[in-house]
Amino acid sequence: MSDCIFCKIIARQIPSQLVYEDEHAIAFKDMTPQAPTHVLIVPRKHVAGLSACGDGDQALLGHLQRVAAAVAEKAGIASGYRLVTNNGRSAGQSVDHLHYHLLGGRSMQWPPG
Repeated sequence: MSDCIFCKIIARQIPSQLVYEDEHAIAFKDMTPQAPTHVLIVPRKHVAGLSACGDGDQALLGHLQRVAAAVAEKAGIASGYRLVTNNGRSAGQSVDHLHYHLLGGRSMQWPPG
């Protein structure tokens, strides 16, 4: 998608603070962090959101979860972190490209919002 900010980050057209990458996903620091550790985990494949995923995306979704665990370990927050995805505008999704927020480094409250 030519106008997708995450696709532009993946293509290195927009700089980011990359913390992880492989053939299926990248992870980079959020520009407006909501916690001491706030990383976005994004599939290289453009998918608008979780609702747009199909049966063929099951392996990708599992991979993103494993990437989150690896990034949390590397960041030193494996003992406690939150992984969040928003789906749709009413849930707070501001970029129409599936992504997960990995948050940690502080106590998390419940309910979240």
